[in-house]
Amino acid sequence: METRDLASGQGASPAFGTADLTNCEREQIHLAASIQPYGALLLLREPDGVIVQASAQAGPFMGVSGDVLGRPLKAFGGNLWSSVRPYLGAKIEAIPVSLRCHLGDPAEAFTALLHHPRGGGLVIELERAVPLQDVSPQIEQAIQHFLSASTLQGLCDEVARVFEDLTGYDRVMVYRFDEAGHGQVFSETKKLELEAFLGNRYPSTDIPQIARRLYEQNRVRLLADIDYQPEPLAPRLSPFTGEDLDMSLCFLRSVSPIHTQYLKNMGVGATLVVSLMVGGKLWGLVSCHHYSPRFLPFEMRAVCELLAEVIGTRITALESFTLGQAELSVRRLEQRMVESISRDGDWRSALFDSARSLLLPLNATGAALLFEGQILATGDVPATEQIRDIGRWLEPKIADGLYATSTLAAEEAAFTPLIGVASGVVATRISGEASDMLIWFRNERVRTVTWGGNPFQKMSTSDDPLELSPRRSFAQWHQVVEGTSDPWTVPDLTAAQLIGASVTDVIVQFRSVRILIAQDQLEQVLRQVRSSDQHVVVANADGQILEANPAFAALLGTGNRPVKSLEDLPYYFTDPGEIQRRLLALKQSRQPWRGEVELENARGERKPLLVRADPVMSSPDRVLGYVLLFMDLTERKAADAARRRFQEGILQSHRKPKGPLLSQSDLAAQALLSTIIENAQLAALEITDGFDTARMPGLLESVRASVARTAEVLEHLSLGAGEADGAGGDKP
Repeated sequence: METRDLASGQGASPAFGTADLTNCEREQIHLAASIQPYGALLLLREPDGVIVQASAQAGPFMGVSGDVLGRPLKAFGGNLWSSVRPYLGAKIEAIPVSLRCHLGDPAEAFTALLHHPRGGGLVIELERAVPLQDVSPQIEQAIQHFLSASTLQGLCDEVARVFEDLTGYDRVMVYRFDEAGHGQVFSETKKLELEAFLGNRYPSTDIPQIARRLYEQNRVRLLADIDYQPEPLAPRLSPFTGEDLDMSLCFLRSVSPIHTQYLKNMGVGATLVVSLMVGGKLWGLVSCHHYSPRFLPFEMRAVCELLAEVIGTRITALESFTLGQAELSVRRLEQRMVESISRDGDWRSALFDSARSLLLPLNATGAALLFEGQILATGDVPATEQIRDIGRWLEPKIADGLYATSTLAAEEAAFTPLIGVASGVVATRISGEASDMLIWFRNERVRTVTWGGNPFQKMSTSDDPLELSPRRSFAQWHQVVEGTSDPWTVPDLTAAQLIGASVTDVIVQFRSVRILIAQDQLEQVLRQVRSSDQHVVVANADGQILEANPAFAALLGTGNRPVKSLEDLPYYFTDPGEIQRRLLALKQSRQPWRGEVELENARGERKPLLVRADPVMSSPDRVLGYVLLFMDLTERKAADAARRRFQEGILQSHRKPKGPLLSQSDLAAQALLSTIIENAQLAALEITDGFDTARMPGLLESVRASVARTAEVLEHLSLGAGEADGAGGDKP
């Protein structure tokens, strides 16, 4: 990764080990130029395999006499060269390839991890191999536990327990990031005698952005001994670039002195950190602490990475399910509003006849509708004039459709007297009129936030990085938070968007009806329909079109003949005969029309649409006219295509691994992969059951990518198990 990409761009980026607390956010920790000494690092020239850079003690670690620099790998005996040779020139840039090999006399078993760093060459990292054990039953059991978890909290509790059993660390925490980047210990298992960290929060500055990006690349990071002495690379600079070797994917990479001091302040002796990726972003970490040195071999680290991919997919499924539940309640609310128009001639009564239906999807304590100069409210809300003031303040902020804050008084001091009922606000536009909006409120929740150490305490610095003290005391520090509400979650905001969109649709339909029954207000209502983003056609009883608003005209594009009556519409669609039959049934039989159509504009571009056409009746035997609403299905079709690609990708992933798993059993490997795919397919069902089609392709792609990465990790596990005890062979 480029240094300029990792750096924040604010000031110079300090080299590794030279940062202090004023600039550690930009420390180039991927350019460590040294390793932890429980392994050896070699940089090979391709294709001849000559070593051009190495860790200082690589020779003794490998059992090789003399300096290894300048020597070809094949000179060292054993089967390391024959195992590595097939990967010269191969593309290994995301997940290192693992090999099991032998060196020395007598032969000693090593695990080798290979990847190509930025700038050239092939990195080989060696660690001493340990006897292989069959952990496939444990993996299978862990995945089944994850699949059975029905809530996010339950899943994270299982994750902490499973990782404690697998790794043997003294403390295992599931660490979750919020939108501001602060972290919270969401779940925890620990030895009885240890202080609990569960619920503790840690400021975003504890994990700099550069470190977060590296967590996304290198998913498992091991610090075996907090008191290790870094082993430098020789020469310091890569011969290929003349710069420090990019060690972003190196498992042996040294740890920042600031981070090691941070851990020493906590009394930690060794750590293991596993990234949890959700939707392609760093959602959280499984953070394992040990209070004495602890080394975890590659095979177990690979198991941790495999499980982390499964966990990320399961989190996606659970969060999608939560969104789906909110979407379902919104659709029920929309149905009641539509029925209310037919029954009462208005939709607002359905929106407010049950406070629960409007408040529960957002877990709000109050709500208000500002529509056509009137205010309707339910629950715990400010006074009417105060709602008007908030509405005027919100108008420019919801120009893009949605605005949310849990600290209204901090955003606008004039609203400080309202924190009891309006500490938190979500607002969404519901029409083309800036003043028409829905607002939800949350009252103040005075709460105590527990931090791991005082985040506001002045941090001490020193000229010696080893004496830096990020926070000398990690005793719990309690902060009383006032003037804020509970933060709005992604499901809350999704529900607000969905309710706002539903109300917008209902308003358009309502106003379209008013075009037909309120001739004295025709110009005003036409303006309101014309300003709508919805695609609307309104026709009179004879089929003559009274209004085809600009949004619908934009669908047709320029150069097409004008639409004057319903009879002109079939011309614009790829199946005009079917459109004509549907419109005839609408006019002659008063038969509503729901279905998909394909529009073709003047440029020959095709667009899928959902049509909803209804007759408007003034009495059982008298038709006033017809209202046709068209919804663009492009995103839905893209989601369907993503779903198909996902299924195809899953099927491609379901292939037999190249070699045996830890148990040397193809059946065990296939069983694990089948379970992983089952987890992914469940997540896909939750995602595709939702209504948020814009996010659907991205979420499906993240799940597909996670399965592909998991399958690759599983394959590397298989490759790593290929030579458990013997010495020979050219098998890659």
